[in-house]
Amino acid sequence: MDTMLIQLTNQKAFRLLHELEELKLIKVLKQNFGSAKNLSDKYAGKLPSDVAEELQKYVSQSREEWEK
Repeated sequence: MDTMLIQLTNQKAFRLLHELEELKLIKVLKQNFGSAKNLSDKYAGKLPSDVAEELQKYVSQSREEWEK
């Protein structure tokens, strides 16, 4: 079976999904994923500053090489 992630844009779609689940055509795995965070917010402060500086230097150098 395939697993899909969908975003409901209408309350009617929510009811339809539950009806499909009652008919045993689909299975709702998780109903609420919570608010999505920006990646920068999610990973802020996760790298030590020295590692982050080295990574930033590497990215800058790679971009300069790519532009050449």
